[in-house]
Amino acid sequence: MKYKEPSSDYRSGLDPSRLPKHVAIIMDGNGRWARQRSLERIEGHRRGVEVVEDIVAACRRADIPYLTLYAFSTENWQRPQSEVQGIMSLLAAFLAKKQEELKENGIRLRTIGETHMLPESVLMALENALEHTRSGTDMTLTLALSYGGRAEIAGAARRIAGDVAVGKVAADVIDEAFFSRYLYTHDMPDPDLMIRTSGEMRISNFLLWQLAYTELYITDTLWPDFGEDEFLEIIRDFQSRERRFGGV
Repeated sequence: MKYKEPSSDYRSGLDPSRLPKHVAIIMDGNGRWARQRSLERIEGHRRGVEVVEDIVAACRRADIPYLTLYAFSTENWQRPQSEVQGIMSLLAAFLAKKQEELKENGIRLRTIGETHMLPESVLMALENALEHTRSGTDMTLTLALSYGGRAEIAGAARRIAGDVAVGKVAADVIDEAFFSRYLYTHDMPDPDLMIRTSGEMRISNFLLWQLAYTELYITDTLWPDFGEDEFLEIIRDFQSRERRFGGV
């Protein structure tokens, strides 16, 4: 299904020249949403997948080229096995169901994280979706899966140390820009805007290096209740901010 072309007032109030190039989202609140409705936690995750579809479409219509979603953290493996299995099943189904739609809309799927830890069924669906959408050039959707910011930084440091040890890299050339080349996101811009739903005031080990100068927006809305209208309001708020990157 092709995403509908935006109506003339779709981006009313938005400045096309000041749109964020990269939006990152911590999708939080699925469990609380389900508990408030006396439902199993997996029902919150199921509803959360529907919101993912809506926000991906909203980003594509708004011409935001990069969207990164914190889908499953390294710490999430500690959740009850039944919940983890349910999330993995939803993930595999999403990948299988949506890969053609992503391709039709010029969206390339990518992942960051220790994806080797995912179940075989999810890995197969993921590899198929990655290959199927590889030609997308209009937008990049990145799923952070089995991801942890500290692990990413530690892994980059190990790879640099290995390259120094074999003489591939001289230690005196290592600066921030060089270090960034060893991160998962080496070929993407850092996020301009990070949104967290559910009102929690923390970044939960998400993109620790990349968020250094990112604008943060915390909303009390639980992820299953989040929608396109609020997303666009947050973009408008982003455009009202003055970004000085440490300068005057």
